[in-house]
Amino acid sequence: MEKIALHIENYTGIAMETQHKILVSIAIIVILYIIRYFLLRIVWRHTEDVKSRYFWKRLISYIIPITSIILISTVWIHAFRYMGAFFGLLSAGVAIALKDLLANIAGWLFIMFRKPFVIGDRIQIGPHKGDVIDLRLYQFSLLEIGNWVDADQSTGRIIHIPNGKVFTESQANYTQGFHYIWNELEIRLTFESNWEKAKSILTSIIENHTQAISYAAEKDLKEASKLYLIHYQYLTPIIYVSVMEFGIRLSVRYLCDPHKRRGTEAAIWEDILRQFESIPDVQWAYPTKRVVGISGTNPPPHN
Repeated sequence: MEKIALHIENYTGIAMETQHKILVSIAIIVILYIIRYFLLRIVWRHTEDVKSRYFWKRLISYIIPITSIILISTVWIHAFRYMGAFFGLLSAGVAIALKDLLANIAGWLFIMFRKPFVIGDRIQIGPHKGDVIDLRLYQFSLLEIGNWVDADQSTGRIIHIPNGKVFTESQANYTQGFHYIWNELEIRLTFESNWEKAKSILTSIIENHTQAISYAAEKDLKEASKLYLIHYQYLTPIIYVSVMEFGIRLSVRYLCDPHKRRGTEAAIWEDILRQFESIPDVQWAYPTKRVVGISGTNPPPHN
């Protein structure tokens, strides 16, 4: 009977101690998230800058959970000594059941330390394109571009992508390293057009629109070459001439800011249309068919 009473007493003591630890853990979580609430209130009150607000929100969101884990671990550290085997089996089961969740956490660590992209970068991951607007422990968010909208313009949708996708999907970064992309315009003229005059006009228009960018891109390329094997022989615009089925094609290739591709393209097209309109020997080409007949011949009789 004494042994039974002793076991009951020990069990009661363990139960009360466990209950106490649970209450202390809950209190820690509540207190820390109250602190988080007031810290954010202070930030909102003292700054209206969007980037500063985002930075402090993310910083506090990382510090509070880490602090709570550390404090709660100190409360339970003695219990862990006697439950090592149990937690070993439990952790193995959790790892299998929550493999996607753990993959997302690993993806977050990869993004934070390897930095394939950062907030503000324009990227494509798998079929999704957009500007990175948020990085969290389990997912990152893109402000979508493209899809049903032309020329990399925003659709207004926010896409949330699990961090684990960085290990399984290819990623393209529009702005990392070298901060410019190449864009091309196709101008199609008839065979009878004065293509050399057209090329000279196009060269003048493109140089006028890209002169500042070419200089900035040259400096940017030197910095990017410290990290990546990027080499371009020319950064200035270039026009390629080729012949197609129904005319002459002038392909204009130039550097532009990836966030301003549609705007620069529209401005260039406006100048091209205005200048070509006043030149009679430069004509636009489009798919046509020519029927050539032989005079003095009669069509074959119909049966």
